[in-house]
Amino acid sequence: MLAYLIRRLTAVLLMVLVVLLTTFSIFFLLPKWAGQDTAVLFAGKATGAEQLEGIRQKLGLDEPVLVQFWDFVKGIPLGRDYANGDDVTRCDAPCFGYSFRTEEPVWDTLKEALPVTGALAAGACVMWLFGGVAIGVLSALRRGSIWDRSAMIGALSGVSMPIFFTGMVMMGVFVHELGWLKIDDDLSGADGIDIWFQSLILPWIALAFLYAAMYARLTRATMLEVLGEDYIRTARAKGLGEPVVIRRHALRSAMTPILTVFGLDLGALMGGAVLTEQTFGLKGLGFEAVDAISNKDLPVILGVTLIAALAIAVANLVVDIMYAVIDPRVRLS
Repeated sequence: MLAYLIRRLTAVLLMVLVVLLTTFSIFFLLPKWAGQDTAVLFAGKATGAEQLEGIRQKLGLDEPVLVQFWDFVKGIPLGRDYANGDDVTRCDAPCFGYSFRTEEPVWDTLKEALPVTGALAAGACVMWLFGGVAIGVLSALRRGSIWDRSAMIGALSGVSMPIFFTGMVMMGVFVHELGWLKIDDDLSGADGIDIWFQSLILPWIALAFLYAAMYARLTRATMLEVLGEDYIRTARAKGLGEPVVIRRHALRSAMTPILTVFGLDLGALMGGAVLTEQTFGLKGLGFEAVDAISNKDLPVILGVTLIAALAIAVANLVVDIMYAVIDPRVRLS
């Protein structure tokens, strides 16, 4: 088991390094190859030549590409000094650079957005995982019944309707028409836990409705396949009760592909649920990413990209560990 974990951690570190190299090349080298000056993006077109040269020196843009990449990678865990002669600016770890628009450390922006995205992703994933899996299992056990057909029609509707549509409908009904809920873009908890919960319940439901529909269809298909296996027939022939057969044998085997998709979905959401955050006005990572793209704020875009990549890598590592917990064959291999 230890060797398995070491292999997976090594793979995660290599993947993060590749992502770092790729994103650095996209955001710092491609503009240069396209004839755009990164110093101009930082300071604006009205800046004089002497000031631009000082900015290049301070940001390290006049250094060789490999040196720039090393300084960028080293700055994330250790921090970094931006120096131009006696003008030295310290960027504490984790250092993702400085925003072109606000000239504030990128991490200051991201650490304010992370709790919003984390709360949104955590609440929604609990809803869709338990709801989707439960609906899928019941549909598989009652194949062809009215419940099965109704659940799959509902799942198809959930997959077909985009979040911005369901989100706007729910806000129109529960916030503006009935006045049952309030939406506040400040999720710091300063206004009370009730306002925090009210601001997130509709985004949770909107996200969960979409993903639960996909998980219900996946769970149903996987369960139907597993229920036809020989070892399920053997377990029933040995006299095991149906709940034990379903819980300990069928569902446990069916969870492997569900966990795979869950890890990818949760990791992607931790990089920012763009449509959901935009629809409900939540200032999470997705909201900040869209704002940074509109303003060509490369360091913020790069920071969000790296956090999303790291979230996906960590989520997949956790999923790999869960494989070993659920399926003993993974430990033995």
